[in-house]
Amino acid sequence: MLIRFVKLTLRKENIASFEQIFSETKAGIKNFDGCEHLELLRAVDSPNIFFTKSLWRSEGDLQNYRNSEFFRKVWAKTKVLFEEKAEAWSLHIVQTTV
Repeated sequence: MLIRFVKLTLRKENIASFEQIFSETKAGIKNFDGCEHLELLRAVDSPNIFFTKSLWRSEGDLQNYRNSEFFRKVWAKTKVLFEEKAEAWSLHIVQTTV
C-alpha cells in the first residue's frame, strides 16, 4: 500500500473553482485502477491550502494514474489555480496502532 499526500496552495480567488473541479473529478480518480481511497483535506489556519490523500495498491498503480490522459486533463485545469508549486509525498506505513 502506498499513501500519497499532495499539498495544493491555491490563490484565494480560485478556491471555489478548485473545489468544483475536485467534485467533478473525484469519482474518476477514486475509480482509477489501483486507487483504494481518496480524501480532500483543508488546512485549519490557512483556508487556501488543501491536501489530497490517496491510497494506492502499488507505486506502479500511482504511476499509471499520473501518466494517464485523465490525470493530464485534470492537472492542466488545476495547476493554473495555484499560488505556489504543488508538493507531493509518497509514503509507506512503517508502524501502526489500533
